[in-house]
Amino acid sequence: MIPKVFGQNPAGERLARIQKSANYRNGSFQNLSTTPVMAEDSSFWKTLRAWSNKSKESKPAQPLPSVRSNLKTLPDGPPVIVWFGHSSYLLKVNGLHILVDPVFSGYAAPFSFMVKAYPGSNVYTTADLPPIDILVQTHDHYDHLDYGVIRSLRSSVKKVVTTLGTGSHFEYWGYDKNNIAELDWWETAQIAGLQLTATPGRHFSGRGLSRGKTLWAGFVLNTGGYRLFLGGDSGYDGHFAEIGNKFGSFDLALLECGQYNQHWPYIHMMPEQTAQAAIDLKAKRLMPVHWAKFTLSLHAWNEPIKRLTVKANELGLPLTTPKIGEPVIVGEKYPEEVWWEE
Repeated sequence: MIPKVFGQNPAGERLARIQKSANYRNGSFQNLSTTPVMAEDSSFWKTLRAWSNKSKESKPAQPLPSVRSNLKTLPDGPPVIVWFGHSSYLLKVNGLHILVDPVFSGYAAPFSFMVKAYPGSNVYTTADLPPIDILVQTHDHYDHLDYGVIRSLRSSVKKVVTTLGTGSHFEYWGYDKNNIAELDWWETAQIAGLQLTATPGRHFSGRGLSRGKTLWAGFVLNTGGYRLFLGGDSGYDGHFAEIGNKFGSFDLALLECGQYNQHWPYIHMMPEQTAQAAIDLKAKRLMPVHWAKFTLSLHAWNEPIKRLTVKANELGLPLTTPKIGEPVIVGEKYPEEVWWEE
């Protein structure tokens, strides 16, 4: 009688494939480096006390500004990216629509009364989307994999590209397994002239009590003329430099910047580490995501972008910081307005 929102862990042939992965040991997927979920000097009780003292500015005092774009008529030409807050965004590339980690339900949890989206941050719905050629799912956490949205998109998604094991959720929720490509780290899917390669991250997965039954990853998107890094959740580690060395430079890197804390320093990056990760990737420009929609940590809602901006300036790293819904056009249009100052 478990609600379907929790998904389904891999079994059968899918589990047999997982068990052959070099990244799967002792019944779960493993990070490249030892990665405790909490810091060694932390504990459940210390973390609980910290939550009771979270920033009074953990949520914005007024609705966030946004731009209303027609997602069905985005321009052709260079890649276009429209961010929906947190880690959800739409890309138009070579005439194809690619949707990444869509969360539109207004909450990032199994139940609607938990982890509500900020006012002004949830202005787009699935009805605004064009038909989706490729849905990219980086991992199965609730702030990235939205059960209601995934169910509502079934008839409009041609192909799902996700991590090893995560296809179990999609198939359980009614997707055709033949339209799901599940990738281990460094594996590549070729779709309509595009290449999507799954790359290592430093994180974990799970929608219930068990962790690590499905994989987590970032993705390298090679369009034939541009190279983008679609970063999933990840703590800082040497894999960013390895990815940069393997693929050369990136025209744009989209990296997590938010929901960090000293109590869990290995599974999310501090903003300064986000800037360094972009340098390691040899990215020409960084677009920070994983902020401005949900409060999943103790910091002020706009602290991540403030700290990142300082560090990026120190490193000479160009940023683009669009409002929700404001198009970014790679190589042509990089919004830089400081809209988060209250």
